Amino acid sequence: MGRRLVWGLLIAFLCCAISLFLAPNDLHRSLVAATNHAQKDHHVNRAYNDALSKAILFFEGQRSGKLPADQRVTWRGDSALADGQPDNVNLVGGYYDAGDNVKFGWTMSYTTSLLCWAAIEYRQQITSAGEIEHLRQAIRWATDFLLRSHTSSTTFYTQVGDGNKDHSCWERPEDMDTPRTLYKITSQNPGSEAAGDAAAALAAASMVFEHVDAAYSSKLLQHAKSLFEFADKYRGSYGASCPFYCSYSGYQDELLWGATWLYEATGDKKYHGYLTSNQGWSGSVSEFSWDNKLAGVQTLLAKRFNGGDKELGKYKSDAESFICALMPGSGSQQIQTTPGGLMYTRDSSNLQYVTSSSMLLFIYSKNLVVSRVNGVHCSSKYFSASQIRAFAKSQKVDYILGKNPMKMSYMVGYGSKFPQQLHHRGSSLPSIKSHKPKISCNDGYDHYYSSSQPNPNVHVGALVGGPDSSDNYPDQRSDYSHAEPTTYINAGFIGSVAALL
Repeated sequence: MGRRLVWGLLIAFLCCAISLFLAPNDLHRSLVAATNHAQKDHHVNRAYNDALSKAILFFEGQRSGKLPADQRVTWRGDSALADGQPDNVNLVGGYYDAGDNVKFGWTMSYTTSLLCWAAIEYRQQITSAGEIEHLRQAIRWATDFLLRSHTSSTTFYTQVGDGNKDHSCWERPEDMDTPRTLYKITSQNPGSEAAGDAAAALAAASMVFEHVDAAYSSKLLQHAKSLFEFADKYRGSYGASCPFYCSYSGYQDELLWGATWLYEATGDKKYHGYLTSNQGWSGSVSEFSWDNKLAGVQTLLAKRFNGGDKELGKYKSDAESFICALMPGSGSQQIQTTPGGLMYTRDSSNLQYVTSSSMLLFIYSKNLVVSRVNGVHCSSKYFSASQIRAFAKSQKVDYILGKNPMKMSYMVGYGSKFPQQLHHRGSSLPSIKSHKPKISCNDGYDHYYSSSQPNPNVHVGALVGGPDSSDNYPDQRSDYSHAEPTTYINAGFIGSVAALL
C-alpha cells in the first residue's frame, strides 16, 4: 500500500511539473496518450497470460492413463490403463504426443526438457501469471512416466503402441483396441538418442522440483545420471520409432544435451570435462528440434562462456551461427520466411521449428543483456539483443496468435478465428462423456474423420502445424502436415510467450 501511495504522489508531482510547461490542451493530450499506452500494455499482457494458460492446459488433453480428480479438460477420460502388461511393467501415464494414441518416449523427453527450461528461465513470470503449478503438473505427468520407463540401469522403454496399426484406425484413446506393443532399448539394443534425451529431461526436471519436492528432485537426478551413463557407454543410434521419428542427426547431440543439463543441475566438473573434450561434435545448425538438440546445447553453454568460462568458446561461436542462420538480412540467413514473415523450415509441422527457435532467440537475447554483451555480428551485419528479441516476438505473438495473412490464430480456442478441424482423434470424435458406446476403428474414419463439421471437442491451447509456405491454411482434418498438434510445438511456445510476460 505504501509503494502505491509513493508512486501516486510521484505521478501527481510529475503531472504538476509538466503542466507548468504545457498548455492545457497539450497537457490533456499527453495524459490521454499515457493512459492509452498503459491500457494497451495491460491488454497485451493479459493476452500473453491467456495464451500461456491455454498452451499449458493443452497438455491435460494429451494425457494418457488414469486422469486425476482435478482434470480440467473434461471431454477426456481414462485410457491405456494396461500399458506395460506384456512385460509386467507399469507404463501407464505419460502423453500422446500428437493426434494419435501412441506414446513416444523420445519426443516426450524433448517436450519435457523444453517445459523445464521454461519453468527455470521464466519462473518468476510464470508464477506471476498464476500458472507455475499447472506447468509443474504438466512436467510431472511426463517425468513420472519416464521414471517408470527406466526399469533398470540398462533398460529404458521408448514407445508404447504400434504406430502403423494405430494410424490405420481413427479411435478415441478411451476406446482404442490397437496393439499396445512395447519398444525398449538395452545394452544389446542401444539407442543413445532416446536415453540421452531422457537424461536431459530428468536432469532439468530435478532443477524445477529442487525447492518444491527435494526427494523427488533427487530421484529424478539419480535416474538422469544413470540414463546418461547408459547412453554414453552403450552408444548406438535409435531406430525403433522410425518412420515416425527417425534420427537424422545422429546421437552426439543428445549426448551433449544430456551432459549439458546434468552440468546445469549438478555443477559436476566431470560433465564440464565431457563437454569441453567433445566440442568437436558441435557445429553450425539452423534448427532446434526433437531430432537435433545442438542449438539448445549451444545456447546454454554460450551463457556460461559469456559468464567467464572461456573453455566453451566453440559452443558460443556455434550459437552465434544459429542466430545468424535465422535473422533476416544477416548475410548468412539459411531459414527463409513466408510472404507474411513466418520462418519456414519445412512443410510438415513447421510451427515446431518456429516455436523452438523463437524460444532460443528469446533466451539468447536475455542472456546477452545479463552478460552485458552488446549483440551478435553476422558477417558485416550487427544485431543487438533487442533486435533479436523483436524478431522472436514477431514470429511468436504477432504471427501465430493472429497477425498473419489469414487473420487467424493458430492456437485452438484463442481469439475469434482459429482451427476448427484439428487432426486429432480425441478432439474430432464425440466425447466418451456424451457418447458412451464404443466408436470402432473403421466407424471413426467413415463417420467422423471425413466430416466437414468442426471438431465436437475444442482442444483449447492446441497449436497446429501451421500454414504452408504461402501463408495459406485450408483447415482440413485430413491435412496432418498443417492441422495436427504436437506436444513439442506447445512446449516451445510456452518457453517463448513466457518471455513476454
